[in-house]
Amino acid sequence: RKDRYKRVGGVILAASIYGFVGTGILILNISLAIALIFLERRDASSTWAWILVLFFIPILGFGIYLLFGRRLRRKTLFRWEGKSKIGIDKLIEFQMEAIEDESFDFRLDDASHYKDLIIMHLNNNHAVLTQDNKVDIFTDGREKFDALLFDLENAKDHIHIQYYIFRLDNLGQEIYKVLLAKAKQGVKVRILYDDTGSRSLRKRHFHELIKLGGRVEAFFPSILPLINPRMNYRNHRKIVVIDGRIGYIGGFNVGDEYLGKKKKFGYWRDTHLRIEGSSVHPLQTRFILDWNQASAEHDIEYSDRFFPAIPLKGSVGLQIVSSGPDSEWEQIKNGYLKLIMMAKKYIYIQSPSFIPDASFMDTLRVACLSGIDVRIMIPNKPDHLFVYWATYSYVGELIKAGAKVFIYENGFLHTKMIVIDDEASTVGTANIDVRSFKLNFEVNAFIYDNETSHQLAELFEEDMKLSTELTWELYEKRSTMIKFKESLARLISPIL
Repeated sequence: RKDRYKRVGGVILAASIYGFVGTGILILNISLAIALIFLERRDASSTWAWILVLFFIPILGFGIYLLFGRRLRRKTLFRWEGKSKIGIDKLIEFQMEAIEDESFDFRLDDASHYKDLIIMHLNNNHAVLTQDNKVDIFTDGREKFDALLFDLENAKDHIHIQYYIFRLDNLGQEIYKVLLAKAKQGVKVRILYDDTGSRSLRKRHFHELIKLGGRVEAFFPSILPLINPRMNYRNHRKIVVIDGRIGYIGGFNVGDEYLGKKKKFGYWRDTHLRIEGSSVHPLQTRFILDWNQASAEHDIEYSDRFFPAIPLKGSVGLQIVSSGPDSEWEQIKNGYLKLIMMAKKYIYIQSPSFIPDASFMDTLRVACLSGIDVRIMIPNKPDHLFVYWATYSYVGELIKAGAKVFIYENGFLHTKMIVIDDEASTVGTANIDVRSFKLNFEVNAFIYDNETSHQLAELFEEDMKLSTELTWELYEKRSTMIKFKESLARLISPIL
C-alpha cells in the first residue's frame, strides 16, 4: 500500500511539474506574442508568422526567435568622422537643389529621365550621383576573378575586400596568395567577412597576412561557436576597392562553387560589375563604414590616399545605394519599386529568391495589367528549400496577371538584377525578399545608361534561351505535394 501511495504521489508530482512547466511555456509564449504585437510593432504578416512558430513549436520556437527573430536595435551602427571631410553632405545638397531647379548638368538623357529616382536616393540614402564611370559586366565566375586577380596584382597602395562568403578553398587560396605577395610589397590589405556567411572561417586562418601587417575582421562575430544572437542580421555586401580607383560590386562571393565546381549547383550564373570612376569613392566609403563597425582596434581614419582624384573614365551615371536593418527606410526596395513604376515598355527581373511583400506584388501586378512586358527569371533548383517553394508560389500569381516567368536551366541563377526600357538598371547584392529588404546589409548600383542597361537586357534575353517558360498551364499541373510545399513556405515567407 505504501508503494502504491508512493507511485500515486510520484505521478501526481510529475503531473504537477509538467503542468507547471507547460503553464510557464504558455505564459512565456503569450508574453512574447504580446511583445511582438505591441512593443516591436512589426508588420502584420511577420507578426503572425512568428506567433505561429511560437505556438506550434513552443520550446524550440522560443530558441529560434532568440537567434533569428529579435530586432536589431536601431542605433548608429556605422560611424566615421572622416566622412565629413569628403564633402558628401555639401555635394548632396548641391545635387538636390540643382536637380529640383532644373540647373543640374545631366550629361546623358538616360539620367535626366530618372531624376525622381535619383532625388529619392539622394534624400534617403545620401547616394551621390556620379556620371563619369566606366562599367564592365561579368557573368562568369572565372572571368570575374581573373580580372580581380589582375587588378589585385597591380595594386600600389591598398586593397579593401569585403565578402559575405569567403572560403579558403582553391579560389580563396588563389586570392590569398596574391594578397600575401602584395602585403610583402607594402600594400595595405584589409579583409572583412560576414561571420554567419563564412561560418567556417576564423581570423587565425589569415595569420600569415596579419604577420605582414594585413588586417582581417569579422562582421557581427559569434560569442560562442554556433551561438550568435545577431546571426539573423548578415552583411551580405560584396565590395572590393583597389587604390581608391577600381571597385567591384555584385553577386559573386569567394568560393569554388562560384566557378561552377560544385555538382549541387553546376554552372554558376551571376552578375558582377567592375567600376572605374567617381562611384568608386562611395564604394570606398561604404567599406570603411562597415570596417570601422567591425574593427575594435584598427579603425580607418580619413586619408587622401583612399579618395584620390580620378581622371575621366567614362559616361555611365551611377548611384551606390546601401540598406540594412539599421535604416529607417528600405532604400534598395524603394529603389526597385520606383524603377519598376517608371517603366514604360518592359521590366526584366532576375533573382534567386523571389518572395516579394504586398507592395512589391501590387506594383508588378499593376505593371502587368498596364500592358508592360514583365519577365521574371528564377533558378531551377533550390539554394534553400523553403525559399524555392515560396518563390514558386509568388511567380504563379504573377503569371496569372500576365507576367512571363522563366526557369533558368543552365546551372544555378544567382544574379540580382532589374532592367527597364533599355535605359535604367540595377545590379547588386539584394534579392527580392524580406531578408534583403529588412534584415541583411546590402548594396546595389543603380545605373542610368542606355548602353549598359541594353547590354544587361541582352544578357537576360540570352539566358531566356537557356530557360524554360513556366506557363499558366504548366503551373496548374503541379502536384498536390508541390502545392502543399508552396502553401507551407508561403505561410512562413515573412520570416524567411
